[in-house]
Amino acid sequence: MTYDKIVLVTRKTRLANLIDRFNTMDQARFYLEQAGLDFSDYAREDDAYERALNYLKRSLEHRDMQQQTIDRSLLPTFRFAPGDLVVTLGGNGLVANTAKYVGTTPIVPVNPEPERFDAILVPFAVSQARSAVERVISEVTHAREVTLARVDLSDGQRLLAFNDFFIGARTHVSARYRVTWSGRTEDQSSSGIIVSTAAGSTGWLTSVFNMAAGVSAFTGGTPGRPIRLDWNDPRLVFAVREPFASQRWSATIVAGLVEPRQALRIESMMSTEGVLFSDGVESDYLAFGAGLVATIQAAPERVRLVWP
Repeated sequence: MTYDKIVLVTRKTRLANLIDRFNTMDQARFYLEQAGLDFSDYAREDDAYERALNYLKRSLEHRDMQQQTIDRSLLPTFRFAPGDLVVTLGGNGLVANTAKYVGTTPIVPVNPEPERFDAILVPFAVSQARSAVERVISEVTHAREVTLARVDLSDGQRLLAFNDFFIGARTHVSARYRVTWSGRTEDQSSSGIIVSTAAGSTGWLTSVFNMAAGVSAFTGGTPGRPIRLDWNDPRLVFAVREPFASQRWSATIVAGLVEPRQALRIESMMSTEGVLFSDGVESDYLAFGAGLVATIQAAPERVRLVWP
């Protein structure tokens, strides 16, 4: 494989977002201090990120490769080319946000501040990035393959997820839908459904199982354990949040595994408030109104994360 461009994906720090909101650093500081928050922590994070970004740009200068920097807000509309090599600078969320848009292009995940961000998906320090990129170019690197989830809507729209999908209502009203899984069908009213990949099984899905375990312990039951899957496991896991049981609505299909060549089918019964989004990015959603059907299964493509 020949690479001709490095695409560096960045994200704004908390302080940079506040400056965008309030126009100046002083106004951002005033806002934080009035809320009783520590401005110095925001400033340290911002300074560390800028230093990491400047170092990374210099270290990745390559005589035969162009370099392009994009903010993660541009990912939904950016078109990655076959000769691109992607480097992310941020926490685990930035890797997840980037992965579903790059196809089979390898990703070098760089951690700007290891003391702040857990190295779950970002194993490389800034000082290790150039070496990792060189190994990719030389085709002597190790990569971890990660299973993606895919949703296909009956109107032809499609979306991928690195960590998870959320299917539910845009606001805190109940989501209403018909779910079909493993030969069973029922109508449900709930706070929505989370469908997780193996990589996402340690994220949002875990919080659902933690809640279930706590409620079970409180009521005298035996707490269960969260599911942990290898990142390349082709299965998906789903869980229904706060299902409501009544004469009209059922609550027996509340969690399960979507096996390979199997799908979870969800038919919306919501008028205009239904949504479906992936990896916590609510702004990049598919409208999921009444009459639409979502088919969710493992995607045939996999993400390649460069690994030490």
